[in-house]
Amino acid sequence: MADHTAPDGTRPRAARRPGRTAALWALPPVAALAVVFLYPLALVVRQSFTPENGGGPSTAPYTAVLATTSFRDALTHTVLIAVGATLGALLLGLLLSLVIAFVPFPGGKALARFIDIFLAFPSFLITLALLFLYGTVGIANGLWTDLTGAANGPLDFLHTPWGVLLAEVTYFTPFVMRPLLAAFSQVETAQLEVAGSLGARPWRIVRTVILPEALPSLAAGGALVLVMCLNEFGIVLFTGAKNVVTLPVLVYTKAILDGDYTGACVVAVVNIVLSVALYALYRTVMARTGGTPGRRKRPRASTGAADAADTEPAAPATVGRAEAASAIPAASAVPTVPSVSPVPALTAGGADRARA
Repeated sequence: MADHTAPDGTRPRAARRPGRTAALWALPPVAALAVVFLYPLALVVRQSFTPENGGGPSTAPYTAVLATTSFRDALTHTVLIAVGATLGALLLGLLLSLVIAFVPFPGGKALARFIDIFLAFPSFLITLALLFLYGTVGIANGLWTDLTGAANGPLDFLHTPWGVLLAEVTYFTPFVMRPLLAAFSQVETAQLEVAGSLGARPWRIVRTVILPEALPSLAAGGALVLVMCLNEFGIVLFTGAKNVVTLPVLVYTKAILDGDYTGACVVAVVNIVLSVALYALYRTVMARTGGTPGRRKRPRASTGAADAADTEPAAPATVGRAEAASAIPAASAVPTVPSVSPVPALTAGGADRARA
């Protein structure tokens, strides 16, 4: 056994065990989490197994609720609207992010900053804005009736599933754009310039150079939007779509309007299970991207000439040439490499704006 006696003959005081200190620091937040979140959640789960006629825990409430038509319709509406809104947000977010990141135009930097502000808006605010624009007595219908003299306008879709879908796509698209813009800011401009100088068209550059870099961020943003759409309540409520009942709306209906707390707890537990499963998928995707979309590994500290040749900054040039070469049209033969010039639709100014 090693002797830890100091030169003066005294023994140093034993240091506290790091595990015990970490446990002491973890106790207050764990206790607060248990009181604020875990205990109410446990009460909801327990109530979902408690029949209305009393007795011990039973799965009879689940059997009764899951067999109803209202639950199946709510589950169908929830899944279809969530999947549709996610696909729409992915497509629209990808197109807008490409324009903001790689197409220079006046006000592009301000628009990129506005995306961060938009994330803080409540969902019902977007729904109210759409009602003012496209509602039955909205601006669009008002202009139509003023011009044609008709009694009613042609737009009356916000109270249908299509209106809920439009509102959710509008609200959740920035949640896809934010990680995409961060990923696009990491794309080396030299890759785009080399691919363009070798004859690749803009859409081929997007497909072969940009999208492979942004695919993990696109998947992570889509998983996050899907989880949020499954639990969205305010948009469905404020659109006034009476025939569109999702799982959160069904929980509200059973608990507040019908007084069926056991049935509401059953639907809530099902909704929680779906959300946790999708959140686990989202965390898995984020873990595969290193926690931050588009992030590259930092180079190791240089220990000599051999290490200096193996650091990260040397990688983009090799990868960029390989990816750019894959974007060269197969039928074109390029005897000599012309001088590097920016691609008309994908220029350095847009990438610098996304990086800022």
